[in-house]
Amino acid sequence: MRFTFRIPKLQKFKQYYLLIGVLLLVNQSCKSPIEQTSSQADLPAEEAFTVIIAGTKVGHLNVTRSGDTVVTNYDYKDNGRGPTIKETIVLNNEGFPVQWDIAGNTTFGNDIKESFKLDGKNASWTDATGEGAAKMEQPSFYVNQSGSPYSLLMQARVLLNSKDKSITALPAGLLQLTELEAIEASSDAGQVKLKSYALSGIGLNPTYFVLDEKNHFFALITPRVIIIRSGFESEEKGMRLLAEKYSAQRYEDLQKRFAHKYEKNIRIRNVKIFDPKTLALTDLSSVLISGDKIVSIDAADVAVGENAIEIDGAGGTLVAGLYDMHGHMGANSALLNVAAGVTSVRDMGNNNEVLDSLVQKIESGVLAGPNITRLGFIEGKSPFNSNNGILVESEEQALAAVQTYADKGFYGIKLYNSMDGKWAPAIVKKAHELNMPVTGHVPAFSNANDMLMAGFDEMTHINQTMLGWVLEPDEDTRTLLRLTALQRLPDLDLNSAPVKKTLDLMVKNKVAMDPTLAIHELLLLSRNGETQVGTLDYIENMPASEQRDAKEAMASIANDDEDKAYRGAYDKIVETLKLMKQRGILILPGTDLGGAFTLHRELELYQQLGYTPEELLKLGSYDMAQYLGQKDRGAIEPGMLADFFLIPNDPTKDIKAIKKISMVSRGGVIYFPSEIYPEFGIKPFVEKPVVKLN
Repeated sequence: MRFTFRIPKLQKFKQYYLLIGVLLLVNQSCKSPIEQTSSQADLPAEEAFTVIIAGTKVGHLNVTRSGDTVVTNYDYKDNGRGPTIKETIVLNNEGFPVQWDIAGNTTFGNDIKESFKLDGKNASWTDATGEGAAKMEQPSFYVNQSGSPYSLLMQARVLLNSKDKSITALPAGLLQLTELEAIEASSDAGQVKLKSYALSGIGLNPTYFVLDEKNHFFALITPRVIIIRSGFESEEKGMRLLAEKYSAQRYEDLQKRFAHKYEKNIRIRNVKIFDPKTLALTDLSSVLISGDKIVSIDAADVAVGENAIEIDGAGGTLVAGLYDMHGHMGANSALLNVAAGVTSVRDMGNNNEVLDSLVQKIESGVLAGPNITRLGFIEGKSPFNSNNGILVESEEQALAAVQTYADKGFYGIKLYNSMDGKWAPAIVKKAHELNMPVTGHVPAFSNANDMLMAGFDEMTHINQTMLGWVLEPDEDTRTLLRLTALQRLPDLDLNSAPVKKTLDLMVKNKVAMDPTLAIHELLLLSRNGETQVGTLDYIENMPASEQRDAKEAMASIANDDEDKAYRGAYDKIVETLKLMKQRGILILPGTDLGGAFTLHRELELYQQLGYTPEELLKLGSYDMAQYLGQKDRGAIEPGMLADFFLIPNDPTKDIKAIKKISMVSRGGVIYFPSEIYPEFGIKPFVEKPVVKLN
């Protein structure tokens, strides 16, 4: 499914949909219209750009101008989906928009009907959240919700002319432009001199882009997605590496500033410890860490001892680090996961080169990040394929890919939508010979039973399993149909023979389920203008753009019948998962939304399945460590890896307590979320504990 579109843009923190989500936030602003020479007189009448994902051309951004009117056409398709956006923008003499109309659809099909207008000092706009207005006492950029990345150029040209390279934004926020470095690029037409920039102040992370020496737009750059001037496609890899460097520099700096690597032992006292084996809290205790391991659990009043740092837990609770069992890791989400107590992530498919670098930097301590367990992503080539991992065109190539991943030490294999389902038995056989479990999507024109009989060890995304009960054999799940067809679920009889057969196979073969329930909540229950229910406990602490985007639906809801069908589909999914739990099928908490806050929500939602808070704490830590065969974590005991977090309240009474974390130990390196969150524009949820440097 790979919904990593946002976290609801923190979620958008993989993974590249998060990055695309951030890019689409960038926008425009305005001054009173001035009837003078065109602000675009030095810009070409037509421009063309190519959208490239992981080296593959997937779409375009075309721009035309007539006087002060700009028209953009933006479209890309990856993994069977993507946005289609058309904009018409009228600019004043200083480059601010006075009118801006945006139409089309988002990546997952939600309709876009956005507009902005400036009449004198009166600004008004309409977007997915509703209507807004403001009186403009000073020039401000309108931050569009759904426009194309080309708005970066218009922002940059105004910011370059501002006194301190900053300007206020509408509906809220402050845009800041930072020049990074001079670079060059070449094509058949010759070399061009360029400069790279970072735009920050709106989203959780800066957006990086490149202008030429005339301040014309050249490229938008991320470690995975590049939008580059046509004719310069050969520069795509270099631009990706450049974006990777800038992102790494930011997070390396944050690691230097906020990773507390004490040279002494660390004594954390006055804490209760959650014991996953008894499902209860201990009496007040203290924990001693030396290096990356837990040395001992002692009485609360034990002497500090020599050569020790003391952290006062103030009667709070220590919980072993959580697992996100469905991640697509990037540097931007790595630190936020640690701050949220998610100290282990199972990566379900990625750009292998980028992830190699990330893992190395985390393991060497250059970057903050969770322990990463890697699954090798294998996808078949088709017009709808995802551009991740290794793409194959035959069973022989697929088997070779399995061997490649085994040779590189990957934990397991994940198959994807465009694979030929007939190859699955041979792939599973080879993987099992190499002691590698297999999971993944149900390949197009197959069903869950086919994969279970092929030997899948786990099913990924609950919709992938349930679609086999409602689709016809010739329907193509490589498209958005694998989402929109969920409207058929309300009429599904869970006592029917097809359902029973699937569940019987899962029980017989001891197959686990990775449901990603939070992403189905987001898809099926979010509505334009209503704050997404999964964000309610933290959204007021988020930057203005995150709060705004939390009021945007993920999918298009055409009418009342569709609204009812989607809500009924979510209820049917919950009923199915309850039935799976009752039959002893292991549920794996994963998000596909970037982890962090959304992993907290994933666990919280499982209460609907019949789990108690203490069972969820065990499921999210100890049970997942056991499932992956990682005996050195999942509990707070002597000899275990020092991966745990501190919260003020009792999570066995209310699982929501895990959302307010005051301290995290990741392998004995201490992080205080209250120090980290302001760097992302997030208001801290709780103060850090008292630290005594003895």
